[in-house]
Amino acid sequence: MNQWFDRLTEQVALAHDEAAVRATLEKLSQEAGFGAYAYLSLQAETHTAISNYDIEWQQRYLERAYALIDPVVRNARDKLEAFAWSNEASMRMSKERRAFYGEAGEFGIRSGITIPIRAGFGRMAMLTLASADADFAQGQQLNPVLAASAVAQLHTRLEGLGAKPTFRTPIRLKADELTCLRWSAEGKSMRAIAIIENTTYANVAFFVRNAKAALGATTLPQATAMATKFGLI
Repeated sequence: MNQWFDRLTEQVALAHDEAAVRATLEKLSQEAGFGAYAYLSLQAETHTAISNYDIEWQQRYLERAYALIDPVVRNARDKLEAFAWSNEASMRMSKERRAFYGEAGEFGIRSGITIPIRAGFGRMAMLTLASADADFAQGQQLNPVLAASAVAQLHTRLEGLGAKPTFRTPIRLKADELTCLRWSAEGKSMRAIAIIENTTYANVAFFVRNAKAALGATTLPQATAMATKFGLI
């Protein structure tokens, strides 16, 4: 796979727009013998995917927050280096894990390689190449340095192009919550927002608390930044 990572770095650097990056990922994945790819960006509890996985699987994965139980994501968080995996189930696995692997297998995701990287400010990203063959990925030789370098290049390119995800964790905010975040983006304090909206400070605090929970943010500035980035305000 070492030459493959070199090619990924070169081709992504030459890609002039988002469509070219996606086409490069699909072409190179298939050339390497993998049927699909998935780029996953994780920020707080919000997960963003750019992938050619079956759209039904992407929707199910993000709506059911499968990233919280996905053994591949857990392993990526712990190791933070390239690794191969297979989803062959065994009786020693938990019922939840066996069920997850079974669902993934229905969509042709039975083995793969995953390359995670830190993306700064508490974020991480990873690229997964998946195969319908449960034994295919284990035979791949991975240089963790080359792999991480290639995925970092991919991440930077996608960020720079403002790539639109194929799917994102659903975020449901009410009008009052969005209003508070919008005023926050305009530099208003919570007390100022209460005066502007003719409501109480306690109400504003309640709306902000709910907005932070929905976004997986810990502070108002973080929630405001995330809502702006996701195009919610």
